[in-house]
Amino acid sequence: MNLAYIPSPSRGVLHLGPIPLRGYAFCIIIGVFVAVWLGNKRWIARGGRVGTVADISVWAVPFGLVGGRLYHVITDYELYFSEGRDWVDAFKIWEGGLGIWGAIALGAVGAWIGCRRRGIPLPAYADAIAPGIALAQAIGRWGNWFNQELYGKPTDLPWALHITSSSDGRVPGYYHPTFLYESLWCIGVALLVIWADRRFKLGHGRAFALYVAAYCVGRAWIEYMRVDDAHHILGLRLNDWTAIVVFLLAVTYIVLSARKRPGREEVVEPGAADDAAEGGEDEDKPKDEAADAEAAEAEDATPAEDSADAKAEAETEEETEDKAKDEAEAKAEAKDEAESAGKKA
Repeated sequence: MNLAYIPSPSRGVLHLGPIPLRGYAFCIIIGVFVAVWLGNKRWIARGGRVGTVADISVWAVPFGLVGGRLYHVITDYELYFSEGRDWVDAFKIWEGGLGIWGAIALGAVGAWIGCRRRGIPLPAYADAIAPGIALAQAIGRWGNWFNQELYGKPTDLPWALHITSSSDGRVPGYYHPTFLYESLWCIGVALLVIWADRRFKLGHGRAFALYVAAYCVGRAWIEYMRVDDAHHILGLRLNDWTAIVVFLLAVTYIVLSARKRPGREEVVEPGAADDAAEGGEDEDKPKDEAADAEAAEAEDATPAEDSADAKAEAETEEETEDKAKDEAEAKAEAKDEAESAGKKA
């Protein structure tokens, strides 16, 4: 028995009255919100409009969920269509089972529809949301922890995952927490893409291709550790072969795209620059209006001030004239008195 291990939740669903709150669904929803939030920040930084990423995600997310479920059901059809199985379970997405390969493929179709409706190049949009998708995967993998699924080989490491459920053929014990390995790997992929995008100014879909290639590398070795049932081809699990093929395609795209279209797109969303300019003018407008008001007040105040100054000058001149007149009269009186005194003498 391991003295240190990662415990599994006793159940993957809580009930709020009649409403079931499923851990798997919560992880998916939180991941989507994080992807949209980060994608929106990166899109605005590249010259796009606020809200564009969210608008396009309305198309991409549903398509991605359908694609992820289709891939899982097709590659694990025996879980739903073999003898003793209920095909209705194929629609119970909350019980787990989303293939990232199908989610990305069909999600790209939904994103293409949304981008086309807004006149946006899909590669530029994909570059903006790439790190967010990786973080969404990192969060979504914790849904497997709630469902006690997709674990690895038995281990006695301190971070072993303790599986307690015995349903669906599970054997209680201590196993490699492959959900945790993939979650941490996806966080590393997100950081790698953000760094490389800033360092090399990746454009025309190359940031997204880097995310795909880096994810495939991690998925290949993590997939090798898993012990859940899967189809094998030449001794390798189907998802290993998928990771190898997709990795080669992503690397090829990066090389060819860099030769054909170096650099990054200057305009990612038509009209966004005009909106920014209009916004700047609107911000300056109150300042201009305030300046005009001050000038008008100054103009209105000038005549009044001039009138007051003129009045003061006039009063001063009048006082000077009266003083000079009084002095002249005083001199005249003194002269008359002197002449009168002389006659008497």
